[in-house]
Amino acid sequence: MKRISLIFFAFLSFSMILSSCGDNTKLRKKVTGKAGEVVVVIPKETWNGNVGESIRKTLAQPQISLPQEEPIFDLISVPPSAFKEIFKTSRNIVNVRISPTIDTAKVEFKKDIWAWPQAVINISAKSGEDFEQVFKSNGDRIVAYLLKAERERTMGNYAKYNEKTVIAPLKKDVNVAMTIPVGFKVANEGPDFIWMRYDTPEIMQGIAVYAFPYTSDSTFTEAYLLAKRDSVLKKYIEGPTNGSYMTTEHRVPATVNVFHFKKNYAAELRGLWRVENDFMGGPFVSLAVLDASNNRVVVADGFVYAPRYDKRNYLRQVEAMIYSLVLPDQAKNDKINSQINMGN
Repeated sequence: MKRISLIFFAFLSFSMILSSCGDNTKLRKKVTGKAGEVVVVIPKETWNGNVGESIRKTLAQPQISLPQEEPIFDLISVPPSAFKEIFKTSRNIVNVRISPTIDTAKVEFKKDIWAWPQAVINISAKSGEDFEQVFKSNGDRIVAYLLKAERERTMGNYAKYNEKTVIAPLKKDVNVAMTIPVGFKVANEGPDFIWMRYDTPEIMQGIAVYAFPYTSDSTFTEAYLLAKRDSVLKKYIEGPTNGSYMTTEHRVPATVNVFHFKKNYAAELRGLWRVENDFMGGPFVSLAVLDASNNRVVVADGFVYAPRYDKRNYLRQVEAMIYSLVLPDQAKNDKINSQINMGN
């Protein structure tokens, strides 16, 4: 849990880094490669040794809160001599350089070097031992930087193809805005609730957005948020058989991280869901945000059903959607939050 939290907060710290870099989109090629891929530029003998093992242990560690084990990233090792144009447009690149001529070990975070939108990390060290030390101390930041880049790409793509038919119902039911890609349909609505879903013969992706009054700080605890989640989903999301409904899989612990989302107090939950009285299930990620100007909590909950497929990338897609959440009066929230901080 401690390591996951460190990665999460490092993830947030890179929001400003990725957004503050210069926009050279007109001068760059479009990135290539599949979602979740990372090209590691490294000599073959180094990749097969301790250095490569350290990289794999960090960048290919299991993604949390999935029903089957999947790595955070899919790694492709490329020796420096083969790092040509075909690889230089890759979406994520980790460039490893180990040489006795290097004075100080360091990690550099770059953006859009050969393509756009691209994340590049340069790691330099004098020896393998120095590399492992600097890589270990920066491992969480490296993972967070790459995850942030993946999310930003997905959000950018969805912003171009927003599903207009869900905009008005989302505004009417919960009074928020989100970027939802083409193909999603409203599956159910209620007071302060909307469920949108996208179906193919192979998968289902769902987004449930709901709001409830804010009463105390205990709202942003794992127990409270999960209890609220179960009560809302039981009421509004029925399963495929009579008497079935969506709920949280409590036999597998969820993970919770409390942080600030666009200056609003917030919590992220990750875990597994299941259907009571049926056999469906899968992963979910949930974002609960304090809407101080309206004295309420808004929750955007994304979940995936893909029984025959890997689920990591499908879950990251709904994650990008819920993180596009926009509250109705952020300026007023900022003022309230500023007054609270001044009072502290």
